[in-house]
Amino acid sequence: MGELMDAAFGFPALVLTAALVAVIGFRVLVLCRAVAPDAFDSDAERGALGLGDLPVATAASVFVVTGWVLDVAGMVLLGRSGLPGAWRLPLSVVLLAGALVLARRLTTCLAGRRRRAASAGAARGAVPEPGPSRTSV
Repeated sequence: MGELMDAAFGFPALVLTAALVAVIGFRVLVLCRAVAPDAFDSDAERGALGLGDLPVATAASVFVVTGWVLDVAGMVLLGRSGLPGAWRLPLSVVLLAGALVLARRLTTCLAGRRRRAASAGAARGAVPEPGPSRTSV
């Protein structure tokens, strides 16, 4: 447990830990109905971010949680590697950058899957227009 805490509150992961606390605080406010879940949607252009119709708060939450999990897991593995401190610091910064890049890709992949699922659901639920009926007797 101490290893996880050291990784979560160590230098590079502390940035994402603070962001994770903000995400949890926002989600608690949404559960208490003090804030609307789509509070940030009017401020950002989702199409430019590659999010499709995924709400900005949801995309940010997925991005932060995924990045935090990847970075903390990488920091635990890096701590177990036994590398000297001169190597550990630059590798931890590279690990943070890699976790953020991968989290961004996973978030846009989720938005794409959600978009495809919504369009497939609309196509399946679409009722065809009635045309002339042909009956053979």
